[in-house]
Amino acid sequence: MLSFGPLDARGPSPQAGDVTQTTDSAATEPAAAAAEAVEATEGDPSVRKGGHRIHRAWFVAAVTFVTITGAAAFRSLPGLLIDPLHQDFGWSRGTIGAAVSINLALYGLTAPFAAALMDRFGIRRVVAAALTVIALGSGLTVWMTAAWQLLLCWGLLVGLGTGSMALAFAATVTNRWFTERRGLVTGILTAASASGQLVFLPLLSWIVERHDWRPAAVTVALAALAVVPFVWLLLRDHPADIGVRPYGAKEFVPKPDPVPGAARRAVTVLSSAVRTGPFWLLAGTFAICGASTNGLIQTHFVPAAHDHGMPITAAASLLAVIGVFDVVGTIASGWFTDRFEPRRLLAVYYALRGISLLFLPMLLAPSVHPPMIFFIVFYGLDWVATVPPTLALCREQYGEDSAIVFGWVLASHQVGAALVAFVGGVVRDAFGSYDMVWYASGALCAVAALMALVIRRRPLSLVPAAA
Repeated sequence: MLSFGPLDARGPSPQAGDVTQTTDSAATEPAAAAAEAVEATEGDPSVRKGGHRIHRAWFVAAVTFVTITGAAAFRSLPGLLIDPLHQDFGWSRGTIGAAVSINLALYGLTAPFAAALMDRFGIRRVVAAALTVIALGSGLTVWMTAAWQLLLCWGLLVGLGTGSMALAFAATVTNRWFTERRGLVTGILTAASASGQLVFLPLLSWIVERHDWRPAAVTVALAALAVVPFVWLLLRDHPADIGVRPYGAKEFVPKPDPVPGAARRAVTVLSSAVRTGPFWLLAGTFAICGASTNGLIQTHFVPAAHDHGMPITAAASLLAVIGVFDVVGTIASGWFTDRFEPRRLLAVYYALRGISLLFLPMLLAPSVHPPMIFFIVFYGLDWVATVPPTLALCREQYGEDSAIVFGWVLASHQVGAALVAFVGGVVRDAFGSYDMVWYASGALCAVAALMALVIRRRPLSLVPAAA
């Protein structure tokens, strides 16, 4: 019989498919992460002699954090523009939701190919190109006059760009630069997207309300372009490029040769993964995660709150608060993932999320009151807390192919988000309310909690990556 049970501390038992083993004690304090960043490695060019010696991996993680934060600017915008575009062009919410759906779907479907492209051409080149495409797509929306142009610019171009900047980017950086503290680093980099939302959402909502939606689109384009120099000058593809070991590694790790046939490798890894049960369980749970976050709350919370008389700026500020607590919750989840069983963590996260969604229709009102604040704080803590344990399970099951497998799992996340982004708009057009969408998403989260509990612990062998 399935039961949640207590969270079991994760032991050091070796797993055949793991990339690395967690060596942290369950009693280790969070501050130990910062302490371990200060290393005394003789002859290591990533450190300075004398004073504090900080491993270069932490600088790469910092640049990655800033990059994802800048790319998150565009993801803060869709929910703010549904009503303005409806008023300016007369497009239905379903039509606008279709553009958001294309964007979200491509965000996920591009990720596994982007991870393979990073193996082939390097992280720096792929990320710089992706940021440029985001800026191009966002900037061109200023001159659009027809719905198909919205689908092209907002859906296709920005979807491809943000997909190349998806969590597979964070997974690739973490896998290459860290052999210890991977759960914590994954949590920090995942929180970067929430940080971007925190920074840009209040600003963009103010611009939309005071000046129109076009200046907001230009702001997003400029934010993406501003990050490109940091990526090109500071980001490095592999520790071996500067002659250092990955953080926590005992031996020097040579840089692997570029892998030709990026698309072929992504498909080959997928064809191997789909033959395993854990892949479908991970993809299914993550699809529900995307449906209940990006597709539902991020896209439809602001217009739903506005339907109940809440000003757009107030609703957008609540989403920004979600971003604040998302940072805390995701980093904490990474810390928990280094110490506790990730399957049980996922079950708890999804169950609590589903319960909270069932109460949301009763909380929407013209003004912000304490129960709504409680919902926002809780939902923020749980927003993408699912990422570190999901990525940990991908590493456990699929070894060196875990970044690409996670890219495909992320694709399911975005397909779920895209579906709910579209269906939510259609339901609102048909019934004049979002209530059915909230209740259905809560029920799906309960299903996800059960799915997480039945993922097998035994790692499975995959066919080696295609050369």
